Amino acid sequence: MPYQRINDLDIYYEEFGYGEPILFLHSGYSRGVLAFSGQIQPFYAAGYRCLYPDYRGHGRTKCKNMNWDSALIAEDMIRFLDSLKIEKVHLIGYSTGGGVAYYIASKHPERVKTIISIGNGGVIDSVGAENFLPEALLNQGANEFIENIKHLHAEAHGGDWQEYLRQEVKDWKEHPCIRDEEWARITMPMLLIAGENDDFATKERLEKIKNTCLQAEIFIVKNCGHRPHFTNEEGKMVNEKMLTFLRNAQG
Repeated sequence: MPYQRINDLDIYYEEFGYGEPILFLHSGYSRGVLAFSGQIQPFYAAGYRCLYPDYRGHGRTKCKNMNWDSALIAEDMIRFLDSLKIEKVHLIGYSTGGGVAYYIASKHPERVKTIISIGNGGVIDSVGAENFLPEALLNQGANEFIENIKHLHAEAHGGDWQEYLRQEVKDWKEHPCIRDEEWARITMPMLLIAGENDDFATKERLEKIKNTCLQAEIFIVKNCGHRPHFTNEEGKMVNEKMLTFLRNAQG
């Protein structure tokens, strides 16, 4: 599978299809094709060029520098698009990826055709973050989670899974941090998706985004939590909503 060499890192990514490009931005603790496994075939079949990169510090992306955050990842993604000679792109971001999408759209609005956020309320919410520090996980006996982190991100952290977890928690506690004037730059078509039981992306938080980004459409998925687009939740419904939104946005 391909890598793109960008400054100090080699970004690993999967690519499927041709047509209008969509950049899928994954959640924390995950990787591109895992966070969006339920979107690969539907969006490929719909005629889109689907890009699923692993962030700096995640998956198979390689970098000697272990320091990262969502704002830096957003700039990495701009350079990633540059390397592929893609001028404008649709963004679909899940959880942490929603925050990355907000950064890209607010700092580089000329590069974004549309933005879809899933499970991100646009504010810092660090509730529960400390429970994912390596010491806390060891005390909890969360051996299965630790082993998954060791193997899932082995090429990115090079064996230092503890530092990987510390970086995840640091990012969780500090991002997204977007100023009012930056929100005002997000004027492209926008769809905000959340499960009705998602404490991180509540209806109230999404409505606050809409107060500034008046063009934003809110879609609350009933009987779902933080992962409404997963196949074992309401993946088919959410896919249909996103594809319809994209078609309408393209006229």
